[in-house]
Amino acid sequence: MFAGIDEVDWASMEHAYGPAGDVPGLLRGLASADPADREGALDGMYGAVHHQGDVYDCTLACIPFLFELVADPGIQDRGSLVELLTSIGGIDLDEDDEDEIDEDEIEGAANYAMAAAAVTAGAGVFFELIADEDPGVRLAVPPALATLHGHPVRVLALLRERLPVEPDEEVRLALVEAVGRVALRHRPLAGQAADWLSRLVAESHAPGLRLAAIAQLARCAPDALPGDVVPVVTGLLRELRTAPAGAADPVDATEPLDASGAAAESAEERGAPVTLVGQLRALAAAESAGRTAPWTADLLRTLHIGLDDRVADRTALLTDQLRSPDLRQRIDAVRMSAGLIRAWRGPYEELVRLVGEQLAAPEPRLAKAASHVLEELFGLAAPAADALAARVAADPAAWVTEWESGPPGLGSAVKALARLGDARAVPALAAALERPEVPHDAGFAIGHLGAAAAPLAAVLRRRLGEIPLDEGAYDRANPLLGGLTALRAGEAAPQVLRVLRGAPEYRGEWLRTSALQALGSFGPAARCAVPELRALIRRPGTAAATEAARALWAVDGDAEAVLPVLVEGLRAEQVHERRSAVRALGALGTHALRAAPLLRALLSHDEPWLRVDAAIALWEVSGRAGESVPVMLAAWENNRHVRVRVAECLARMGVAGAGSDAAHALRAELASVRRHNAMDGGYGSHDTYDDEKLLALCRQALPVHTGKGPTT
Repeated sequence: MFAGIDEVDWASMEHAYGPAGDVPGLLRGLASADPADREGALDGMYGAVHHQGDVYDCTLACIPFLFELVADPGIQDRGSLVELLTSIGGIDLDEDDEDEIDEDEIEGAANYAMAAAAVTAGAGVFFELIADEDPGVRLAVPPALATLHGHPVRVLALLRERLPVEPDEEVRLALVEAVGRVALRHRPLAGQAADWLSRLVAESHAPGLRLAAIAQLARCAPDALPGDVVPVVTGLLRELRTAPAGAADPVDATEPLDASGAAAESAEERGAPVTLVGQLRALAAAESAGRTAPWTADLLRTLHIGLDDRVADRTALLTDQLRSPDLRQRIDAVRMSAGLIRAWRGPYEELVRLVGEQLAAPEPRLAKAASHVLEELFGLAAPAADALAARVAADPAAWVTEWESGPPGLGSAVKALARLGDARAVPALAAALERPEVPHDAGFAIGHLGAAAAPLAAVLRRRLGEIPLDEGAYDRANPLLGGLTALRAGEAAPQVLRVLRGAPEYRGEWLRTSALQALGSFGPAARCAVPELRALIRRPGTAAATEAARALWAVDGDAEAVLPVLVEGLRAEQVHERRSAVRALGALGTHALRAAPLLRALLSHDEPWLRVDAAIALWEVSGRAGESVPVMLAAWENNRHVRVRVAECLARMGVAGAGSDAAHALRAELASVRRHNAMDGGYGSHDTYDDEKLLALCRQALPVHTGKGPTT
């Protein structure tokens, strides 16, 4: 074994962490009889040689030796090696990808192409492994064939032939999944694959196999799904909830699930180093522990991806799952509910109410998952308000979350309740404000409570006055300043002014900005700060001067004093400082009319956000929409993230009459089922909030006779 490995000039190659001289040792470790050695070697392969999917010269040099290991029945854990080869050879650059590659990426792209060619050339060995004695190998081979082999017709035939004789249920599911993958990669075969999958659904197979077939139909041939897909799937789930003879015991609803104890034996207990591969295996084992059908969640996630914009069907499936007696199925449903609501608009009242019911579950992981989902929903969490309030009242220990590093934060249930504007969150916030270290997000929560949080102004003011103005001042003061800003608590002006005057050098600019924003929010109630604000605007061209000018206008209304400062701010080097000046000029309205030519010049700026801000400010100072609306609508089409800001301005302008370009854009947005900011593979904590705000603004901007959109 490993003939020629020492003849490879490994030292001349590199991987993610430097010279590749250690790669032969990793390859030999993969062949070790010691499980810890194999795990460590596999961790090194993924961590350095194939780091985050990268393909280096040393990765290419490993491919023949990995195939040698895979083909040797005496090697253990060969399924992991098949998966490694699939990952190395499975990156497929299409023509669009190739067009986007710059000169610095050419070598890497060439390596991907060579890896794909090398692994595909050797993929014939996987045909021989489809009936291997090791079920781990048989589990890894179907996706490898579907991804890598160059003859999809042969692969499809082999997968179908293997299914009736395959004894392992999980491998059977992998065979079905691989058929769906072939159909997706080779569309001419989709009809043939769909016919076979449809027969599996219709025939009297085990419920897991039928569910897998439905999931793959949803991916590759959604039009072939049964018309009654929801009752079919919910019926299969009910069958799967009943443990067959000899299966793992059903979960006891009164017994908390152990998130880590399901792993057989920790690396520390074995005396082996902790590896990422080991951690991932332990997490997978923990997720599967005690489940009668641990793969159900993956099948349902695949089904939901395939169902895509069929929001009603997906909601019905999740609603049924949230009523399941199986706590793990409910955890899965809570998590998938979050993914559905983040990406798609729809009527979610019943679904949210059921997520709220999980807050009272005895299983901590279920309650925690539910509170995290509700935290992201803001106003959409209203059907769960009473459940949230009950959870908050019952668990004061969870009002604040401590982290190993970084400042504490509010607990999810408290944040979710506060984001609803529910006064029942006030006692928890009051307690949080009395802690030695105030949670970093307390100010944001107070902002959503509005007038209900008015009783908190006194403690915010007192705590701000007690803060030492040292290097830690920003972290301690910023949550308090945020709360006072939200409450417009002008009585705190002396305490804010103290912070403004005494801001330390470390993060001092950030702290002064927060203090100036607070003073500006107080308006005339902060008149005691006018001398300080006037002194700050005498240093034009600085960020502090622009913020001070904004505050001075709000407090004193002296347009003549602040206008030159804001005009100077338009010349700032940093775009965010120029945007701040532009928005401040817009707030002056017609008092800033003489700045209109400068704002007009920014309508063609390279930075899209600055163009939008300038267009809005130009309308605010001139009262004329003709120049501004086309700029805003162009940005609307080119950058979906500006839409909330544009819609807010269109609502104030009142220019979205029937037949106008603005009305067309607004109605098209309301007609869309997908959220405007939905991302594949990522999301932001405020995405749902921003999208719901956009919908409300679109309706507000349209004349009443155009009607409301069909969403939410």
